[in-house]
Amino acid sequence: MTPIRRLAATLRDPRLAGSFGARQWNALIAVARAERLIGALAVRLEGRGLPVEVEAVLADARRSSEQERRAALWEADCCRRALKDYHGKAVLLKGTAYVAANMDAGAGRSIGDLDILVAEKDLDEVEKALLAAGWEWVKEDAYDDQYYRRWMHELPPLIHRERDRMIDVHHTILPRTARPSPDPAAMLASAIALQPDAQQKGVRLAKFSSWHGLHVLSPADMVCHAIAHLFADGEMEGGLRNLWDIDRMLREFAGSANFWDALAVRARRHQLLSHVRRALRLSERIYGTPVDEKLRGHNSRMDNLFEARLMARDGWGRQTRPLLRLAFTIRGHAMRMPPAMLARHLWTKWRRS
Repeated sequence: MTPIRRLAATLRDPRLAGSFGARQWNALIAVARAERLIGALAVRLEGRGLPVEVEAVLADARRSSEQERRAALWEADCCRRALKDYHGKAVLLKGTAYVAANMDAGAGRSIGDLDILVAEKDLDEVEKALLAAGWEWVKEDAYDDQYYRRWMHELPPLIHRERDRMIDVHHTILPRTARPSPDPAAMLASAIALQPDAQQKGVRLAKFSSWHGLHVLSPADMVCHAIAHLFADGEMEGGLRNLWDIDRMLREFAGSANFWDALAVRARRHQLLSHVRRALRLSERIYGTPVDEKLRGHNSRMDNLFEARLMARDGWGRQTRPLLRLAFTIRGHAMRMPPAMLARHLWTKWRRS
C-alpha cells in the first residue's frame, strides 16, 4: 500500500494505525501534511495510544487546527460586523461554514481565506462595506481587476490591513466562463440562517456569537459546492482533502429525510449531476462512504484516472505522475474558460509580466 493510500485507509479506519512502524509513520505524516489532512488525521487518531513521538506531532496538529478554527470564526464575526447594515444574505462557504455549523467536516480541517457568497446585484454594497471596515485590494493591477469583475465568480481578493486575513466575496461558485452554470440565486434562496443553540434542516450550529446576518448553504447545496470545487474548478491538486470533506458531509447528511433525493435535484439544478455521480463513486471507493446506489451510477473508466490524480504523491509528500497532472491542468483550464479566451488571457498575462 502506498503512503497516500495508507492515509486514506487510516482516515477511513483509524484502527489501522496500531500496526504502523516508524517508516510508515514518517511517510504517513509527510503525505498528510502535503494534502492538508494532518489536522483531520490527528483528530481521527486522538486517544489511540500511539508512539510518543507520533502523538507529539499529532497533538501539535490538533492545537494548530483549533487555532485555525478560532481564527476562522473570529474572521467570520468581523465580516458579520462589517456587513451589519447589509440586508441581503451573506453565506459562509467551505471550511469556515463547516466549523460555524459545527459539522463533522470541520473537525481538524485546515482553513485559509474566508469565503462568502452574496447576490451579484449586491456586490457594490458589500464591497464598499468591507473597504470601509479595513479590507484592501490584493491585486492592484487594472487588468486583473477587470478580469475578476468581468469573468470570475468572485471579486478580486481583499486582505485586512490590520489582521492580514483575506476574504473572497463570491457571487456564484464557478467562473462565468465555466461549462457548468450553477444557480446562485437558488443557493441563496435556500441558505440557512446561523443562530446559536439551534438546529435546522440537519445542520448543527456552533456557539460563537450572535450570528445574525450570516448563513450557510443547505446540505444538498453544500455538497454540490464541494464537488464543484473539486471536479469543475481546477486541476484537483490536494483533492484528497476535498474528497474527505465530501465523505464527512455525505455521512452526516445521509440520515436526514430525503437527502439523496434533494441532492439529485440540486445536482441537476446546478448542472453538476455527472460530477456528483463521480464524487459519490470515488468517495465510496477511497473512503468507503455509504452512498445512494441509484445516484452514484455505474463505474467509468475515467474514474480510474481521477483516482490516480488524487493519489499522485510519494512517501515524501512530493507530487508524482507529472504527465497526468499536466493533463488535469489542461482539463481544468479548458473547463474554466473557452480555448480562444484562455489563449488571449495567457498571452496578456505573459506580455504584462
